[in-house]
Amino acid sequence: MSEFIRKTESRMDSVAAIRSKQQANDRRLFLKSGIALAAAGSMTSSAQADETENQVNDSPGERVVMGIMGVNGRGSAIARGMMAAGNTEVAYVCDVDTRAAGRVSQLVGEVQKKDPKVVGDFRRILDDTGVDVLVVAAPNHWHAPATILGCSAGKHVYVEKPCSHTPEEGEMAVAAARKNKRIVQMGTQRRSWPGIVEAVQRIHDGAIGKVLYSRTWYNNRRPSIGVGKATSVPDWLDWRLWQGPAPDRPFKDNVVHYNWHWHWDWGNGELGNNGVHGIDVARWGLGVNYPNRVTAGGGKYRHDDDQETPDTLMVTMDFPEGKSITWEGLSWSPLGPHDSGFGISFHGSEGSLVQQGTGYVMYDMKGKEITTGNGAGGDKDHFADFLDGVRTGRLTNADIEIAHKSTLLCHLGNIAYRTGSVLNTDSDNGHIKDNPAAQALWGREYAAGWEPKV
Repeated sequence: MSEFIRKTESRMDSVAAIRSKQQANDRRLFLKSGIALAAAGSMTSSAQADETENQVNDSPGERVVMGIMGVNGRGSAIARGMMAAGNTEVAYVCDVDTRAAGRVSQLVGEVQKKDPKVVGDFRRILDDTGVDVLVVAAPNHWHAPATILGCSAGKHVYVEKPCSHTPEEGEMAVAAARKNKRIVQMGTQRRSWPGIVEAVQRIHDGAIGKVLYSRTWYNNRRPSIGVGKATSVPDWLDWRLWQGPAPDRPFKDNVVHYNWHWHWDWGNGELGNNGVHGIDVARWGLGVNYPNRVTAGGGKYRHDDDQETPDTLMVTMDFPEGKSITWEGLSWSPLGPHDSGFGISFHGSEGSLVQQGTGYVMYDMKGKEITTGNGAGGDKDHFADFLDGVRTGRLTNADIEIAHKSTLLCHLGNIAYRTGSVLNTDSDNGHIKDNPAAQALWGREYAAGWEPKV
């Protein structure tokens, strides 16, 4: 390890100091041997702090080599986006579905004019010291265990939302990133969308007065998943490895590749699937961290099928600052507030702000529109932010601590629903108080040998 790395790790220098001292010939060693994370020893205390590092490096910097785990859906889009970011290489394509792995490996090879290696087990990516980044786009139950193993193997990690399957896993992912001095970014892209960054800044600047409440919603008309049949595992699927850390369950024909979202062993329902996007922005805008009270109501009302998670859910999260967030999820009805299926509204003493799409509309206390804003969406800015963090060592817009706090709110909402109880929580860390049934859902059962460790 270079003298530069030793000094910056011991002193926890500022981002500016790191950038000024770093020389061009140190770049590769910086990627491989460890990074100095500015402010890594303490949690960001406010949403304002969450967004202080929102600029990307104009210089592409050193080539970043990555392996992508899970390419059947979101992973394929990430592969395309990361390659388009410039000076990157997708060295590995990993999937337990050989059809998806073959399809995406061909795509990657055509774009970058270099074929990636194709593997079924992501641990082969971790074994390769030439890889800088692990992208985790497998199902939710894989997100934290793969992130933890990736950090332990010296890889930076881009992990899809939610960043964990349980609250305990989220805490472990934060610990793994900090212990190994790795950059970990969650795929909550709105943290990097210019129009939303502007909206949140307006809120923080007092444009709608003292903000006390944020409402978030997600509405969709999802079909029934039906009743699955036990059948033989297809020859293109490694079912045991697909399950990985989750307990071994019989294969059914209505789980792979999407309906796992609605089973507690693998998914987190709509709250963890799409709710986390809105709740993350709501928490950011309100400038809150951990709640002191969480309640939930709803149920599975629409379809008589295998779905275990609710299709109708309302969650209220109260914070010690005298602020609240609510989330409404309807998986069977497309129309939500403000005639939209997804959105976030903020309500303050001097007006309101509604965020939809990639922009926002601000209203005065009479409901009159007073200003609007918009900007680009998609993945581009978020990927650029992550890659700049990897190259420079600064914490990113959706750093793992930010990710854990927002994901935890989703977990607590689900736990309140599953136990039918009011959750009183510690506002210092979100831990559940005096509720054994709810506390039992803080962690989960793992398949033997797959228990995450930091």
